[in-house]
Amino acid sequence: MRIYEAENYEEMSRKAANILAAQVILKPDCVLGLATGSTPIGTYDELVARCDSGDLDFSEVKTVNLDEYRGLTRDNDQSYYYFMHEHLFDRVNIDPANTNVPDGTEPDADKECARYEALIDSMGGVDIQLLGLGHNGHIGFNEPDSSFAQTTHCVDLTESTIEANKRFFASADDVPRQAYTMGIGTIMKAKKILLIVNGEAKADIVAKAFFGPVTPEVPASILQLHPDVVIVADKAALSKVPEQA
Repeated sequence: MRIYEAENYEEMSRKAANILAAQVILKPDCVLGLATGSTPIGTYDELVARCDSGDLDFSEVKTVNLDEYRGLTRDNDQSYYYFMHEHLFDRVNIDPANTNVPDGTEPDADKECARYEALIDSMGGVDIQLLGLGHNGHIGFNEPDSSFAQTTHCVDLTESTIEANKRFFASADDVPRQAYTMGIGTIMKAKKILLIVNGEAKADIVAKAFFGPVTPEVPASILQLHPDVVIVADKAALSKVPEQA
């Protein structure tokens, strides 16, 4: 595990974009695992700027997203399908047919999760998986649990996650209660993992996840066991990392 410190959110976004851009340049037909939420928006803006300048070509890139709310249609402005098109896909020269997000409108959870897992396998796996970090240590929508979920599955969102996400909805009552998400096992199969995190509010969970015991009660702690993890975090998020680290 390598940790790169950034001065602030802007520098974190640039450093993360450097790593993703390098993957695309070295392997133009790579499979990018992508994330949503407020944290990666700056990183996507950086990638768009590089595409606009001609320094980055997405024409052969394939993508798979971590998760999607169950029950939201793709035209809902809070769906992750909508988010990805707004912040990245519609702004770069990627083939829409090469972009993949779980289908939140599929009512049969077992069917959709099996389809998505098979899709990732058919692409040869993920070359680099971008992750954010939830306040409770979740990655994707893998919430604290008694065991690590292995494959893509349907998850009941915790109250803390609903609370954290309600700012994007009219009220907490409008936040979906379930989501389809890659499992911990699926995430861990990625060849490389890039986790980005910023802000003092994440300092406690950064210290707990990456410098504490590996436990399903802190899902991100499993990343300590992955052979190729890069964390890009600002000073505030790293402010509670143990001195000896």
